[in-house]
Amino acid sequence: MRVIVIGAGEVGFDVARMLAMEQHDVVVVDPDPEALGDVEERLDVLAIQGSGTSAEILEEAGVRKADMLIAVTAIDEINIIACMMADRLGVATTIARVRSDELTHSRSVLHADDLGINLVIHPEESAASEVARLIRRASATDVLTFADGRLHLVGMRLDSDSGAVGKTLQDLALENPEITFRVMGISRGIRTILPGGNERLHKNDQVFVLARPKDIPHVARVLGKSDLRIQEVMILGGTQVGAKVAAQLGEIKNMRLKLVEPQRERAEHLAETLRNVLVIHGDATDIDLLAREGLGEMDAFVAVTDDEESNLVTCLMAKHLGVGKTVALLSKGAYIPISQSIGLDSAVSKKLAVSREILRFLRGKHVMSVATIHGMDAEILEIEAKPRAKVTRKPLKELSLPRGLLIGAVMKGRDVEVATGDTHIEPGDRAIVFVLPSQVESAVKYFDK
Repeated sequence: MRVIVIGAGEVGFDVARMLAMEQHDVVVVDPDPEALGDVEERLDVLAIQGSGTSAEILEEAGVRKADMLIAVTAIDEINIIACMMADRLGVATTIARVRSDELTHSRSVLHADDLGINLVIHPEESAASEVARLIRRASATDVLTFADGRLHLVGMRLDSDSGAVGKTLQDLALENPEITFRVMGISRGIRTILPGGNERLHKNDQVFVLARPKDIPHVARVLGKSDLRIQEVMILGGTQVGAKVAAQLGEIKNMRLKLVEPQRERAEHLAETLRNVLVIHGDATDIDLLAREGLGEMDAFVAVTDDEESNLVTCLMAKHLGVGKTVALLSKGAYIPISQSIGLDSAVSKKLAVSREILRFLRGKHVMSVATIHGMDAEILEIEAKPRAKVTRKPLKELSLPRGLLIGAVMKGRDVEVATGDTHIEPGDRAIVFVLPSQVESAVKYFDK
């Protein structure tokens, strides 16, 4: 597949890297020669200097032969115009990163389809929703939702005193027959394990469990984690992500929120628009200010400023002061892998939101969603079984599924069931599948006709 990526910033670089790893023919367009130099030096892609809104530059990039154009610059208007031009020039799929919600809310005068855009990605909205889920599930390091929110995939790190350490997954299932859950993956050091029932849990394992939302607190108890009750939350940064996090958490009964924003005009605006949120004008790096405002008494601390170093440092300071749950907005590749090892509870990335949506398009339209998780060398697919697909022919225990593929749950209409060996997937059913990168193509084929 030939793909043109407009924008060579952090998001564009990450998208181009992902596509190149998938063996696609990638062209990156950006006016900044320094950013393009970094792309050319580190990635196996073609780099072209120029504007994504220039027809001449798009022709040079081979737009008439392209299958997809992805516009992810920092400027909405450039992304929209680039997609409009690509659509007029015959590109089948166009994707635009747009920070504003003017194209997606119900009162919009224009919609994405009117502009030739197949998919609008809101990284800030996705990141904010992930932060809010992590605050609601305080014991989790990661939270993903599937089946329209009826299933949650939560990551939990096993402490040395966890009663689950040393037990097999089969032991846990037999000891807790009243709880329906499935361990989908284990991150152990640098290894990613898709476990069978005989897999034994070790301390410091990061365990990823698929279950219904109502069962998550019980799963946390089984793994030795107490689901902290969070009522006091401080949010650092009135960015788009910070404002959206505050708006979502402000809807939760009895939750008290403080938001710190350094720009006075922005702080005043947020104070007028956010309900149930105390907005404080102050320097995000002023630790004395944060302490005076009660940082040490908070149940959770969320750092979502545009300065990733400040996010990391202030979260570590919050942990030092005894805050139970810390979440930082991080995107740099060097920070995310080490964040939990140095004491941070959870890291959220805007780049991952873009990658997940693009992967869904690449996998095919019967793939409902694609997710990736920090530290896990695996993809999680929510995928629909087509008529006559191999996976529909027999119960799971009778299928010769490839190694590196694990089916966790099946959605049959509005009914959701955790998968067992007796589960029989039928055409139209949707399944949650953990799959190693080497087996992604095989997994998709099993569900395709």
